[in-house]
Amino acid sequence: MEYQPVVVAKHPRPAATKHSAESRYWRQFKHPVFIKEYAPITSIHFSSSKPHRYAVTAATRVQIYAPRTQKVTKTISRFKDVARSGCIRGDGKLVVAGDDAGLVQVFDINSRAILRTLDSHKQPVHVTKFSTLNHTQVLSCSDDTTVKLWDVPSQSCITTFVDHTDYVRSGQVSSSNPNLILTGSYDATVRLYDARTGESEMVMGGSASEGGGRNTAPVEQVLMFPSGTVALSSAGPILRVWDLVAGGRCTRALSNHQKTVTALAFDSKASRLLTGGLDQMVKVYDVGTYKVVHTMRYPAPILCLAVSPDETHIAAGMSDGTLSVRRRQPKASEPAAQDLLSTAALRTGAYDSFLSGTLPTVGQGRMREKTKSRPVGDVNEFKVESKRKKRLREYDRLLKGFKYSAALDSVLRKQVPPTTTFSLIQELIHRDGLRSALAGRDDVLLEPVLRLLLKHVADPRFGEMVCDVAGVVIDMYTPVLGQSPLIDTLFARLRKKVTAELRFQKELIKTKGALDMLLSSVALIAVA
Repeated sequence: MEYQPVVVAKHPRPAATKHSAESRYWRQFKHPVFIKEYAPITSIHFSSSKPHRYAVTAATRVQIYAPRTQKVTKTISRFKDVARSGCIRGDGKLVVAGDDAGLVQVFDINSRAILRTLDSHKQPVHVTKFSTLNHTQVLSCSDDTTVKLWDVPSQSCITTFVDHTDYVRSGQVSSSNPNLILTGSYDATVRLYDARTGESEMVMGGSASEGGGRNTAPVEQVLMFPSGTVALSSAGPILRVWDLVAGGRCTRALSNHQKTVTALAFDSKASRLLTGGLDQMVKVYDVGTYKVVHTMRYPAPILCLAVSPDETHIAAGMSDGTLSVRRRQPKASEPAAQDLLSTAALRTGAYDSFLSGTLPTVGQGRMREKTKSRPVGDVNEFKVESKRKKRLREYDRLLKGFKYSAALDSVLRKQVPPTTTFSLIQELIHRDGLRSALAGRDDVLLEPVLRLLLKHVADPRFGEMVCDVAGVVIDMYTPVLGQSPLIDTLFARLRKKVTAELRFQKELIKTKGALDMLLSSVALIAVA
């Protein structure tokens, strides 16, 4: 009869340790790089064109970073005051930024030369962004309560919106319609402007909102979905969802942060929303259900947040001047991985057979079949398959040779998981070989056995088996107790841990009894 290997028992993992596919994906963003700046980082913006360089605004300069090396490639410092909202144009050639002097400047990203200076605001400009669909237009929002749309070639203001009554600290041009502009202000309102009419088409928040969407705190950030039908805003710790098609009705109000939400960002497909706050947390929402699917913790309050268009980097700027960049290594696509395997197989000659078919050709790094039909061999041809015999593990080989003591020693090593160790012990019990495996041990060989029992005596997965093995060990080695201080200490620790576990179980039983009485009395009251 052929030897049957030991079957390692599988125990269900606790629910708390399980991670969803969503959580596993966001956990791939690891190995964070921390870069220290001299002042709080107020803005991060990724270029939509490759290689997806990103602009980081802090103090009186805008720095352009390379995503591969996280090194500064360009530094723009031609500002008279604190710089704000450095933004790279879609083609990656220009950078626009505002400052606390009220200037809006357009720079060439390579030469860092000032190409245009837009001087009309009277107070600090906190928002400067290129229009996504019209690269010659720039949006600016200022503390002077105005919002302006500029024509860069003529260096002139196209439209000025003056409906806000307090600082305007956030704004965006719609990516589906270059004439629609969404803004948020410290007057607690979110407004949707139309550049063709120059008027506010929709007011959300404040006393004018409906559906539970009244803002009482300043609006820190606004964000519009690419479709242009839904908008998001953050005021204090509350995130609100506005239906623009329904006239700006508030459809949801979410409160998952403990402090003010200061940053909003989409992933590349706008299927996930990332929010950062002063509570040092970044939360990821599924925009279908608006449930939090993942949470990331940072060492300081977050002021700005951005995700790279290829979803390989998450950059966050913090109030203590720290720039954190989390990176994810993208997995190769399945077709590419298959092509790589096929190419390697051909190079080593490890292909099975090509029966009456054509040999695949290698071209431009990918395998291409000359014929779309699958090669078919002759009906009289046979393919001989060799079945490789599975090698036994070390403890199985020893167990097969009836070397019970050596088999037990092989699974008492630190790198062996406890499920394997106790599965072998269970097999020894079935073979009536546990006493043989434990017999004749000195203090050196008995120590790992006792440490295993001591470690897992309170584990619900192995507790019962530990008690059985401990009974056998005590029965066998009681006559020699007192000869080794180490073994005596381990036995004393084992007894102490068992006593503590028994005391804990008694407390649990008392608690359970008290809860049963309370639930029973509540049930009687409900029936009465």
